Amino acid sequence: QVQLVESGGGLVQAGGSLRLSCAASGRTFSLYAMGWFRQAPGKEREFVAAISESGRHTRYADSVKGRFTISRDNAQKTVYLEMNSLKPEDTAVYYCAASPVIALSLSQYKYWGQGTQVTVSS
Repeated sequence: QVQLVESGGGLVQAGGSLRLSCAASGRTFSLYAMGWFRQAPGKEREFVAAISESGRHTRYADSVKGRFTISRDNAQKTVYLEMNSLKPEDTAVYYCAASPVIALSLSQYKYWGQGTQVTVSS
C-alpha cells in the first residue's frame, strides 16, 4: 500500500515556475515507477511525466517536453515535478501516481494522490 500526498500547487503568471512535490508513505516507494498526470476542467486526465523506480528513465508528454522535469528522491520517498515557462494551458489539477512499471497509461497506475491545483494566469 502506498499513500500519496501532493503539494506545491498555486497561482502563477504565464512564464513563471512552480515545483510540485508528492510525498509517499510506506516502505515500498522505491519499488514503484511514479507519474504525474493532470486534469483540466471538462477534459480527461492526461499523462504529463513519468520516472522509473531508480530514476534513471523518464518520459514526458510532448506538450511539456523541455519545460517540465520529473525527479525523485527515494530516501525521502518523494517525487517532484519542476515546471518552468508555464502557460495558461497548463492550468489543471495535477496528480501523482504509482505504478509497478514506468508507463504513460492511466490504467497502469495503482495508487493516486488527491491532486493539487495549478493555475497559470495570462
